[in-house]
Amino acid sequence: MKISRDIRRAHRGSQSEIEAGMAEKAKEFAAAGNRVHLPIAD
Repeated sequence: MKISRDIRRAHRGSQSEIEAGMAEKAKEFAAAGNRVHLPIAD
């Protein structure tokens, strides 16, 4: 996935930083409603 690739590039291999970045993205995803496809805004 693009998000995973971006996080790995940003942290260049530090496993703990990669895991922290993925956890942060998971929180953002949950805050957005855990939906892959969001409704189209008018």
